[in-house]
Amino acid sequence: MLPTSRVMAVYARIGAVLLLGLVFASPAAHAYDRITGRMFASRSPVLARHAMAATSQPLAVQAALEIMRKGGNAVDAAIAMDAMLGVVEPTGAGIGGDLFAIVWDAKTKRLYGLNASGPAPRSLTLGWFKKHGYHYIPPHGPLPVTVPGVVAGWYALHRRFGKLPMNEVLAPAIRYAREGYPVTQLIAYYWRLNARVLKKYSNFRKVFMPDGRVPREGDIFRNPDLARTLEAISRSGPEAFYKGRIAHTIADYIHRQGGFLSYEDLANYHPEWVKPLSTNYRGYDVWELPPNGQGIAVLQMLNILEGFNLRKMGFDSPAYIHALVEAKKLVYADRARFYTDPRFHAVPVTWLISKRYAAKRRKLIRPGVVAKSYPPGKPPALRSDEHGDTTYMTAADPEGNMVSLIQSNYRGMGSGMVPPGLGFDLQDRGELFSLNPADYNVYAPGKRPFHTIIPGFVTRKGKPWMSFGVMGGAMQPQGQVEVLVNMIDFGMNVQEAGDAPRIRHVGSPQPTGAPGAVNGGTVDLESGFSRATIRALVKMGYHVGWEVGGYGGYQAIRFDAKRHEYRGASESRKDGEAAGY
Repeated sequence: MLPTSRVMAVYARIGAVLLLGLVFASPAAHAYDRITGRMFASRSPVLARHAMAATSQPLAVQAALEIMRKGGNAVDAAIAMDAMLGVVEPTGAGIGGDLFAIVWDAKTKRLYGLNASGPAPRSLTLGWFKKHGYHYIPPHGPLPVTVPGVVAGWYALHRRFGKLPMNEVLAPAIRYAREGYPVTQLIAYYWRLNARVLKKYSNFRKVFMPDGRVPREGDIFRNPDLARTLEAISRSGPEAFYKGRIAHTIADYIHRQGGFLSYEDLANYHPEWVKPLSTNYRGYDVWELPPNGQGIAVLQMLNILEGFNLRKMGFDSPAYIHALVEAKKLVYADRARFYTDPRFHAVPVTWLISKRYAAKRRKLIRPGVVAKSYPPGKPPALRSDEHGDTTYMTAADPEGNMVSLIQSNYRGMGSGMVPPGLGFDLQDRGELFSLNPADYNVYAPGKRPFHTIIPGFVTRKGKPWMSFGVMGGAMQPQGQVEVLVNMIDFGMNVQEAGDAPRIRHVGSPQPTGAPGAVNGGTVDLESGFSRATIRALVKMGYHVGWEVGGYGGYQAIRFDAKRHEYRGASESRKDGEAAGY
């Protein structure tokens, strides 16, 4: 007979399958009975000839269109959206965070990449953490605070590509911060979750919990402190934030809280223009930014999946899910080992995103065999030149310029450190450093942490094809790959590709030094996968789970070059929209 623990485990597995089968097979799993498109599509793509914007909050989309109607371009619109999101969606965005962008410039017919992520304080050392008994950097308080890169990123983008003056670009955000706006449903939900942890900080309560509570759906929220901060930035540029009164206020406050971010850290910060990297997936060139972000994980996964006939397997099939999940495990082993700030450690990027390396790794995936874990690859000798909640937005203008921009405070609203009189929370991105000296991503003064936020872009035959992104921490590479496979392999349109039920594997080792799950992790499946597929995955040996949320948030603009037409998409998991004219 089986030991009691084994018997209970088997019964638990069977119970999970039956429960999941009821959830996933129920007709209620399909929220929309549309007469066109796939069963899971929440709406049709939005079509427009001249301009398009898409993000997770409708008021921010309207701000972007307002800017373009005034003569601004896609870069102006993206900055206006980002500033607005810091006002109307503080649960994921704000000027206390970091920013990455990929810009298609219609004039030069080239892609440009911007890394506006900030480094760790120069006065805080690895030795300090060891001396005080830290094994991981905490998620809240002053210690995970790094230099915010957003404002510097705005101005770097604007100086190179912008058209309208910044006081006009930031005007919608300033107006809404001062006059107030009704809080939307999902943002109210996440605001409440954040406040459970961050309400212990008095300045957080003062700004984000007026009248002693978090705003509910439909409540009018005003942030006059943020309005004044944005006004100062619009008048005096990034110097107002990094070298003026705002910088002194931030540094003095963090020092009083026992942190290390200094005025000098802020004053010496500059974002970096970087060259986007690409791989070709079935005739489509997919572009990502190099580390310290995780964008190349998308390229690695696509290279591995290219060797499988996914179209023949089909979307709702155990074979497809098996190939996707095992490819993710392989790539995330490399991600945990190699992804870091290339200014501090050589990263074998060329090798990691090569087709030859993908072919070698692909051979480790065996049909029907679930791996508990994979070791990272063994790179050749390295050359010195090799590397939470989030808000994503994309904009396209009448001239053909397109912007893929993503921004984040990392864990929702950030560290809880709200400098007095400024109206925003500082990010806690420093939590993503490792404190193990053997790790590539180990903490160092002035080093940028491993980053989860990644803007995506696709070209075809040298022309822009799609600007897109998927929010959601470690889900982002998985989500981007799923969206691309949905469109390229399974023939979905730009809206269906985002609405389709998603697959999320959790349990891989992390760049923070956290180990992977000993049981191979869990495969979470959204509503919509068949009972037969779930049962087959469990029989194969997967731990299958079901969870509401955690699957990211997708926005995209697809460009039809033949018709010169934009097709926008905004998935139903967020409060946002795509709109154009």
